[in-house]
Amino acid sequence: MRVPRRWVWLAVIALLAVQATQIALVVHRESLTFDEDDHIFAGYMMVHTGDYGLNPEHPPLVKLLAALPLLGRNLWTPPLQNRDFKTEAYIDGRDFLARNDGASQRLVFRMRLTAGLLALALSLLVFIAAREWFGTPAALIALVLAVFDPNILAHSALVTTDIGVTLFFLAGVYAFYRYVKQPSLIRLLITGIAAGLLLATKHSGILLAPMLLLLIGWEILTAPKGSRGRLALRLGRAFAAIVVVGVLVLWSFYGFRYAARPAGLALSTSLADYAAPLSHFNSTAVLAIARLHLLPESYLVGLVDVKRMAEFYPTFIFGKVYAHGQWWYFPAVILIKTTLGMLALVALAAFAILTGRLSKGRELAFILLPSAVYLAVAILAGMNIGARHILPIYILAAILAGGGVVALAAYSRRWAWVGAALVLAHIVSALTVFPNYIAYANEAWGGPKNVHNLLSDANVDWAQQLIQVKEWQDRHPGEECWFAYFARPEVDPAVYGIRCQAMPTPDTFWLGGSDIVPPEIHGTVLISAGDLSGCEWPSARMNPYTVFQSLKPDEMIDYGVLVYRGTFQVNQAAALSRAQHAYKLLATGKPAEALPLALEAVAIDPEEIVSQTALGDIAAALGKKDEARTAWQAAIASARQLEPDAQVSYIPDLEAKLKKL
Repeated sequence: MRVPRRWVWLAVIALLAVQATQIALVVHRESLTFDEDDHIFAGYMMVHTGDYGLNPEHPPLVKLLAALPLLGRNLWTPPLQNRDFKTEAYIDGRDFLARNDGASQRLVFRMRLTAGLLALALSLLVFIAAREWFGTPAALIALVLAVFDPNILAHSALVTTDIGVTLFFLAGVYAFYRYVKQPSLIRLLITGIAAGLLLATKHSGILLAPMLLLLIGWEILTAPKGSRGRLALRLGRAFAAIVVVGVLVLWSFYGFRYAARPAGLALSTSLADYAAPLSHFNSTAVLAIARLHLLPESYLVGLVDVKRMAEFYPTFIFGKVYAHGQWWYFPAVILIKTTLGMLALVALAAFAILTGRLSKGRELAFILLPSAVYLAVAILAGMNIGARHILPIYILAAILAGGGVVALAAYSRRWAWVGAALVLAHIVSALTVFPNYIAYANEAWGGPKNVHNLLSDANVDWAQQLIQVKEWQDRHPGEECWFAYFARPEVDPAVYGIRCQAMPTPDTFWLGGSDIVPPEIHGTVLISAGDLSGCEWPSARMNPYTVFQSLKPDEMIDYGVLVYRGTFQVNQAAALSRAQHAYKLLATGKPAEALPLALEAVAIDPEEIVSQTALGDIAAALGKKDEARTAWQAAIASARQLEPDAQVSYIPDLEAKLKKL
């Protein structure tokens, strides 16, 4: 029986309303995540000053969209200090929001809801594309899967780029499908615009090019032999037109201006200097594009930043820290972060394809080839920090699952019941973690309570729990506490009224913000899952909180902040906190004041690499060459105890210092 069209659209509207309600409820209770203050401040400055140099690591589309609620507002902005662009954007973003919004997050909430429009558009596009590819029943199933997908919901209204890039990837692929199916100038133009919006959202948008080339190749190979030459010529021209239109759309988001910053301001590091550590081929290519002004300067800096970050970013998975990315990381993340219902539905779709029951070749190609490209690049890129980086695969999987269920149900009603049960399982599993979707893990892996033992970063703890930590603190008014917080100092817990003393993290090393920690703590320690895992250190030996990994927490806040009570020996954290303070004094030209702190740090933990390095640097600044040599040699000896991949983060630099003495 055919369902009337109006009832179909009423169902779509109802599902979108459910999604919008969930989005609003989720983000209303979340504090700023790690990157949001950076994005928000950069967006505000783009709108008001035309400055694209404060956050060039990401293109401007989402930031500009989120800044719309700030139009017409003359907000306080911190004075620029010409620091490294990341430091400038993160710290100024923190201060900007603390001064103008504070713990109320009224402005942040409005900006998040504005960004959330992309998630609603994504769900609507899922329905539209799936309906054209596999029919209305499949489209409704795909829409339900998308609306209740925990990974999509986790990032739907954050001021970040992941939902936007997922939307425009699907838009680009679907628009090109429509052009291939029925060529026209307007469809070609729409594809180019979608490609441009994708490029303006995230640098991974450039992956649309190899996806389209593969799809063009598939179209040529499956065409009748006599028409392949003409088809290749037409699709080649279409691809070139898409590139031209896409690049023009990208330029429009930068105001058709090459320079990243307005007149009178320059990037803290030139593009040439920033690209220098890349391979000769990559740096030469980037600088050639820059000389010809083929792409905006800010966009090129972002491309370089993506490459540089991937080369050194550590990976935490299954309780172990690796100095670099692992090829099997994202396949494992898919198994952990995807609902069992969705995994089973995709398996059914694969069965339907292999048995010939789902045989729509072109539509399957437009799902499977882009998915394969995206997953392959994610595996090879080495940037292993979250399921959010592969959200386009989740969306394409939802469409494929819808098509598979409907294809099997056409052969037997039993398959319809199996599909319905799996869709229901998907919904129930997602709702069990509501409203903290970031920490989702499926039941086979122990659920959200266990995910911090398996994964880290935006898979569980993206620093979103400060509102809940404040509520915990209010329930324990007399309880003194120490807090190792993943996003300190990029996000300041004090803004939310949290009074715990600050323990050191990797970021407090660069930016400050920790207190002096005693070697032994009597009382309560709160540790973010990201800091407990040590996901930002290149080796587990560098993590000052490994002592807590074998302990059972007394409480867990939002699956991402663990609470421990008792007496704890934290020599490594104590030494690290002193070394970080010593470095801060050294940076301000006070080596004599820094020396006692460095000596104390080494006395507390003689094997702590940062402490010995700090002592050597400070001694060298004071002209004490023998003391500097001894400290650096001790740091090298400690560094040689690390895994070989992690040693390169310390030993070459230390050996270079010794040679200069």
